[in-house]
Amino acid sequence: MERREFLKLAASAGLGVALPLGLPEGVRAQSEPAPYEGPYYVVFNASGGWDTTYLMDPKGVNNINRLYKEGDIATEGKHKYAPNAKQVKVGMSNEDFFKKYAKELLVLNGLDYSVNNHDPCARYMATGKLDSLAYPTFAATVAACKGTQYPLAFLTFGNYSSTGNLVPMSRIPYLHSLNIVANADAVGGTASHPYHDGFVVDRIEQALKEQAEARAGDSRLPREERAKSMLYAAQVNSKALQRVTPYVPKSSPKERLSQQADIALASFKAGVCVSANLDIGQFDSHNNNDEDQMKLIPEFLAGIDYLMRRAEELKIREKLVVVIQSEMGRTPTYNKGNGKDHWSIGSIMFLGRGIKGDRVIGATDEGQFLIPIDPKTLQPDKEKGIRVRPEHLTLALRELAGIQDHAFSKQYPLTVPDNEKLQGLWG
Repeated sequence: MERREFLKLAASAGLGVALPLGLPEGVRAQSEPAPYEGPYYVVFNASGGWDTTYLMDPKGVNNINRLYKEGDIATEGKHKYAPNAKQVKVGMSNEDFFKKYAKELLVLNGLDYSVNNHDPCARYMATGKLDSLAYPTFAATVAACKGTQYPLAFLTFGNYSSTGNLVPMSRIPYLHSLNIVANADAVGGTASHPYHDGFVVDRIEQALKEQAEARAGDSRLPREERAKSMLYAAQVNSKALQRVTPYVPKSSPKERLSQQADIALASFKAGVCVSANLDIGQFDSHNNNDEDQMKLIPEFLAGIDYLMRRAEELKIREKLVVVIQSEMGRTPTYNKGNGKDHWSIGSIMFLGRGIKGDRVIGATDEGQFLIPIDPKTLQPDKEKGIRVRPEHLTLALRELAGIQDHAFSKQYPLTVPDNEKLQGLWG
């Protein structure tokens, strides 16, 4: 199958295949990029707006919740959480999640989303920039800074996924789709049924390399240069993608996040991916809030747990950096449909490499309004504290990843005054 035909088939199957926007310096002389060995960045999105008072910011007062009282609130280490084991039918309860991960979990309560509309909130949480449509997400930025040469550098499964034209966006919806992409030169993505024998593939690669080197000194129009660069890069990346095959599970789990996690983890382990944006929706519980949240929160936590367990099996767990977020919270009052509407105050959780766990920063009061914090001590300070917003956290994530001074980060600066930068956030 010709590569052009493969790309057409991939597009018709709903696959997003990433080809480099250009060739790195010296690529004409190289065979394939060395595997990326981490850290690996994963962003979990609870799209629609989760009810944080049924998870990491429990209340039990003022009729904010109907399923538990203040005296029922559970603790694990420094963490307080809403009990829900009695309501969980499928998925992971809060009790099991915090018992297993509290020691490595960092929670920040009292996050100011500033607005309460889905699209700008999702963009703001993903990029740290509210008033621009151009900014890339953190996941895309870190992928660009650490590995534009990798064919699946930035994987996304939904939610806001702008790249700022820094790195290609890759969408691989199913495990079978990943096999097709990883084995483009095989029938139906089956590695044991190649279109060409190994020696033929080697001859093709050698011929392409010689042609690329022979053309190196030629003067060509930018469009022609780009086209030929992409052709050569496609062959290089096709070989790199073959490394994914041994790590693709033989069977696909039924759960939405587990399917996404398997695709991301196989790509991480193969060294062809830097970051992944995972997502499930339907959290927008304007009607029957308690019923919906008690279905979705356990599913969401089970997906996080699945990723961590599978990463342990693949021996890359210690290389993960995990962000767990939603674009908004839910109101402290119920509406006439037993639902909760949009609320511009919420929470976020982190765990993984470089993050000290068993810590809770920030808080909301009994009315679910945020309490400002001192950015130096990270302690509540109602009088002189700051309202923590997404740009504070995105900047801190860039610093955690060591990309705050990279040219791509400087291309998309985040305006945070020095006296508002969160000091010691990661512990």
